Amino acid sequence: MTLRPLVRPPEDQPAFVLVEPQLADNIGFAARAMLNFGLTWMRLVNPRPEWPSERATATASGAAPVLENASVYRSMTEALGDRQVVYATSARPRDLVKRVVTPRQAAAELRAHAAAGTRTAVLFGPERMGLINDDLAPVDAVITCPVNPDFSSLNLAQAVLLIGYEWFQAADETPATELRTGTAALASRAHLESYLLRLETELEECGFLRIPHMRPAMVRNIRALFGRMQLTDQEVRTLHGMLTELVTKRLSANSLEAPETEK
Repeated sequence: MTLRPLVRPPEDQPAFVLVEPQLADNIGFAARAMLNFGLTWMRLVNPRPEWPSERATATASGAAPVLENASVYRSMTEALGDRQVVYATSARPRDLVKRVVTPRQAAAELRAHAAAGTRTAVLFGPERMGLINDDLAPVDAVITCPVNPDFSSLNLAQAVLLIGYEWFQAADETPATELRTGTAALASRAHLESYLLRLETELEECGFLRIPHMRPAMVRNIRALFGRMQLTDQEVRTLHGMLTELVTKRLSANSLEAPETEK
């Protein structure tokens, strides 16, 4: 008997099909990995542990809805009946003429298929030996992760995580780098310039810029240093305050050391 999902996942998602998974823990870990990347369509082919499984729910750590909505099938053919394009994960070389792609390439293709309205699936084999040749023969492509060739075996949940991550990244617009300042605004160039001019004056006064021919390069390097920092307005105010304290202490110390004038 086929158990249908309680809530049908979005059609633009690939179905992640776990073929004869042997451990309830790994099913739960796989569900958790899927939900990390917004994937909710799990299909199970003849799961070895009793199903539903409390152990799988425990290891899913909050991703129980993925398990609750998972469909259970008696055969891989039945599980893939409504799919149009199927990828399969495998680490070992096979005696088959078959296109092999990286997870990143597979993710890009899965996204393209989704945009065209094509229904897709990704197969994951049993923990002990993975998918066999008969499983791989009808698929459109094999996904192989580029890992250490001397130790290429991945846990079921690790494989799910890798494919899920690449699928998510293929459409993610998160910038490669960003400066998070919370509610603080970046300092204006005018505010930073006022500080740098003041700093330059004080460095001149204390003798730090005493070598004339080195002064231009030193000033330029100081400006470049502060230019890289992307300081907030509050940080520039803090620097002003620090400079004020340093100058005040220096002037106070100098006045104490100055000799008394004769009356």
